[in-house]
Amino acid sequence: MDDPALTRLQSLPSWLLGRAGALAHRLVAERLAEAGLRMGHHAVLCALAEYGPLAQAELSRTVRIDPKDMVAALNELQSRALVTRERDPRDARKNLITLSAAGRTLLHEAEELGRRANADLTAPLTPAEREQLTTLVGKLLTGR
Repeated sequence: MDDPALTRLQSLPSWLLGRAGALAHRLVAERLAEAGLRMGHHAVLCALAEYGPLAQAELSRTVRIDPKDMVAALNELQSRALVTRERDPRDARKNLITLSAAGRTLLHEAEELGRRANADLTAPLTPAEREQLTTLVGKLLTGR
């Protein structure tokens, strides 16, 4: 007799990756919440640390956050003095977003929280399996 339909579904890579992704998202979100951050906040801080000051629209495209949602995220980050918003000296129609010293400090804390969440996620795996998982999932996402 064939496996039941639900058993077949739950053995598919797409199902397993979806469930693993949901677990990963939850673990990281819970850890970031310890620092008062959401995942979008973390992405904004990372982008500013990596690329330096960015125009608000460019930042939105870089981290793939809808411009309307970006305004809310930046308002929250700015209210905590984690970023600054200033008129772009080259184009007064644009806001230039900069990571503050407090933002950089919190980013380091968030990176550690993210490391812990990923350690929790991959705890059942050996170090070699963790590396293999990362490689294989990377291949799926890049097609290479």
